[in-house]
Amino acid sequence: MNRALVVGAGIAGLSAALRLHRAGWRVTVLERSPRLRDGGYVVAFGGLGYDAAERMGILPALRERVLPSGELVFVRPDGRVRYRIPTSTVESLRGRRDLNLLRGDLESVLHDSVRAHADIRFGTTVTAIEQDDRRVRATLSDGSAEEADLLVGADGLHSTVRELVFGPERRFRLDLNHIASVFMLRECPSAVAGRSTASLTATGRTLAVLRLDDERSAAFFGYRTDDPDRQLALGPRKALPAEYGDMGWLAPDVLAQLPDAEPVYFDTVSQMRVDRWSRGRVVLLGDAAWCVTLFAGYGSSLAVGGADLLGAALERDSVEVALREWEARLRPEAERKQQLGRRVKGLYAPADPFRLWLRDLPLRLAAVRPVTRFLQRRLQLTG
Repeated sequence: MNRALVVGAGIAGLSAALRLHRAGWRVTVLERSPRLRDGGYVVAFGGLGYDAAERMGILPALRERVLPSGELVFVRPDGRVRYRIPTSTVESLRGRRDLNLLRGDLESVLHDSVRAHADIRFGTTVTAIEQDDRRVRATLSDGSAEEADLLVGADGLHSTVRELVFGPERRFRLDLNHIASVFMLRECPSAVAGRSTASLTATGRTLAVLRLDDERSAAFFGYRTDDPDRQLALGPRKALPAEYGDMGWLAPDVLAQLPDAEPVYFDTVSQMRVDRWSRGRVVLLGDAAWCVTLFAGYGSSLAVGGADLLGAALERDSVEVALREWEARLRPEAERKQQLGRRVKGLYAPADPFRLWLRDLPLRLAAVRPVTRFLQRRLQLTG
């Protein structure tokens, strides 16, 4: 039986583990974190990922986790409403086969589907990788070693596998000069009513509060920066109060919940531009390989869809041929979504009032059918 070592127990890694198991492989998954993550931001899951979820048998479980749509409310600094996008329009902007999911819920469904079929080790990662024509050998952080026929690096934007096998991160990382942060709230501010998302955009920064369902809510921060690495070094508990402390509206209430929030997603908005996604018997998957960014809104779908295509390719051909054909099939889609991410990055934290006005103009008219179609095309929501 072929054996795979998957590094990373996020969406890409768990999808790869599930699909490779179904292809008849024995799978070990390594995850640096001590446990499965929960929460995270909301993802629009559709297209390639939806089709893959259907083939992999997890679509019914995902449907049970779908978040209800709600209106989008855009406010002024004093909390007065600037304009609204009603729920019916939000639903019309979604793709035909599209699920609104919390990232942590997607990971949970994948974990529940694969945990009985794979050896999943939390608190463990790789420290060294060697390979020859037949096998790949990984030294682990606990001092042990594992051999496999294939190693899948699905360990995210700051991938250790990519660093060890392909080269330093700086060679591949394209920063879009934004920071994004998300954490779950203990208590949703009362100003956010019903199932809705309320957001305030000031020059170069956005704060949104999302009431996800009757019990869960989250805060989203997105802001521009000329020095992403400095922001990462500060960390969320220093950087967010410094950037949003004077914002007003709900910022004080939300920031007051930050010290006890766990986990807190906080990272650069960056893309990975890797010339080849495989080296010998090591392959990159998900954000480690391409990272289209949350601006493109398709990363989770690409991760699941890419894992499904990888498993299908390995069922047909040898490792070397399968990896080559898999990349040729998937790369055009990933690059198209990367282009989208670069093109629409100004929508999230416009740099000045004029650009904010330009952003808001089509959103204010989103309920008008020609404008709805324009937004669907611009944001690639019709797949």
